[in-house]
Amino acid sequence: FKIPTCKSFLGSVCQFLGRCQSPTGGFAGGPGQHAHLAPTYAAVNALCIIGTEEAYGVIDREKLLDFLWSLKQPDGSFTMHIGGEVDVRSAYCAVSVASLTNIITPKLFEDTTNWILSCQNWEGGLSGVPGLEAHGGYTFCGTAALVILGNEHMLDLKALLRWVVSRQMRFEGGFQGRCNKLVDGCYSFWQAGLLPLLHRALFKDGELELSRQRWMFDQQALQEYILLCCQNPTGGLLDKPGKSRDFYHTCYCLSGLSIAQHFGNMEHHQEIILGKEENRLAPIHPVYNICPEKVAQALQHFLRLPVLLCTVSV
Repeated sequence: FKIPTCKSFLGSVCQFLGRCQSPTGGFAGGPGQHAHLAPTYAAVNALCIIGTEEAYGVIDREKLLDFLWSLKQPDGSFTMHIGGEVDVRSAYCAVSVASLTNIITPKLFEDTTNWILSCQNWEGGLSGVPGLEAHGGYTFCGTAALVILGNEHMLDLKALLRWVVSRQMRFEGGFQGRCNKLVDGCYSFWQAGLLPLLHRALFKDGELELSRQRWMFDQQALQEYILLCCQNPTGGLLDKPGKSRDFYHTCYCLSGLSIAQHFGNMEHHQEIILGKEENRLAPIHPVYNICPEKVAQALQHFLRLPVLLCTVSV
């Protein structure tokens, strides 16, 4: 067995993702499958993490824009795939990939802000579609999409803040996804990742006292939950003790751990690293969930490319 070099490995990943790209635009979960916004989001993020000319070149921006238009609904929402379900995930995935690849246009996301705002309910969080229960994953997706669109100030920020800080469990230290539910490792990112977004939004909105709070959640307790309760002894991370490890929880537990370590007060920034220095993770961009330098590199690359005008409309 020959271990591939890093360069050849990354090239193989690019080639595989290229085979996952649909001829009509967007990416599928595997070669020959139907394009879907979730793997499109994952594929674009993965290619931006690789960050090479080969990786960027995999993305067919013109067809990606056509794909996004094919999912756009008259009320501003998006389906996850052609003929698929509508929820806030799809709006976030669409906004995220469009912004990273420089195909975002006001017309493409016309009425999307109003549709997302209609998902904020009486609890303060956001639901998957208007009228349902607030949920951590949907709340992050809706808030992050509005941050990209520059409209996060239109949310009821104080109600959202009250809801999310109430989701950290006093005993476990981790976050639950909904009221009266058990703690789950993946919400270490979906819930804690909201706090940097809210901090920025409150600061921009003039809520200086709220934005100066030394951080809004117990960063050490969250790290304790992830490190002590979510690690499988043979590798990988999980939902909670007794559950199986998987890539999904490994990703979002680590992302939440990075949030807990690196994000603090703007004026008095102080990292909190629980345990040894080897526990330190790289910081992540709380909107895209990849390293900030990879976001900046991708934006610089795609901003040099021509702005695309698509003839497809709703």
